Amino acid sequence: MGLLEGRVAAVTGAAQGIGLQIARTFVAEGARVALGDIDDAAGAAAVAELGGESVARYTHCDVRDAARVEALLDTAEQFGPIGVFVNNAGITRDATMRKMTETDFDDVIAIHLKGTWNGTRAAASRMREHGRGAIVNISSLSGKIGLPGQTNYSAAKAGIVGLTKAAAKEVAFKNVRVNAVQPGLIRTAMTEAMPQKVWAQKMAEIPLARAGEPNEVADVVLFLASDLSSYMTGTVLEVTGGRFM
Repeated sequence: MGLLEGRVAAVTGAAQGIGLQIARTFVAEGARVALGDIDDAAGAAAVAELGGESVARYTHCDVRDAARVEALLDTAEQFGPIGVFVNNAGITRDATMRKMTETDFDDVIAIHLKGTWNGTRAAASRMREHGRGAIVNISSLSGKIGLPGQTNYSAAKAGIVGLTKAAAKEVAFKNVRVNAVQPGLIRTAMTEAMPQKVWAQKMAEIPLARAGEPNEVADVVLFLASDLSSYMTGTVLEVTGGRFM
C-alpha cells in the first residue's frame, strides 16, 4: 500500500513544475488528486498524464479568489473527504525596490500569501469536520534569508511561515496538521532560464554542490502529507542542499 492509499488530496499550481511533480508523487502513493491551476490546457494534459479522471481531476483555480479555492475542494471531494491540501501556486515579479511597481508587489503577495491563507482556511474548515488532515504550504529559502530583487517574494514566503505556525496552533486540537517546506535552488524550466552567471553564483552557495530536483521537494511534501509525520505540526523543512543552513 502507498503512503497515501485511499486519501484525497488537492494541489494548487499543479499543472506544471513542482506542483505537477507533487501530484505525480501523490498518485503513485495511492491518492486521488484534484489539480488547481489557471492554465487550463496544461491542467487537462496533467490529468491525462496522471491516469485520467478516475485518479485526477482539474479545475480552474485562481487562488486569490476564495470561491475558486472552495471549487477546487468541491472537485477533490468528488473522490471523498479531503485529507491533504498543498498550497503551491505562485509567481515571481523580481525587481529591485527602486524599479518594482506596486502591482508587482501586490500580485506576488496576493497569490503567495493571500492564496495560501485562502487554501489553508478553506481546507482546515473541511478537515476539522472529518477529524483529520494535513496541509502543506510551499514557502522558499528566500523567505528565510531574503534575496535582493525579491522584496515582494521574500516577504510573501516569510509570511507563509508565520501563517503556517499560527494556523497549526489553531487547528491542532481537531487533528489537522499544518507544515511548510522551503525549497532552495530546484531544477525547473524557470530556474534553468537564469543567466549562467547567476546559476553559478547560486551553485557556489550549496554544500551538496548541485541543484535539487522537483521530485526531491515532492518527496518531502509527501512525508508531511503522510502519517510518517503524524507528530509534526507547525514545522518548516528546508530542501536546499544545505544552502544557507
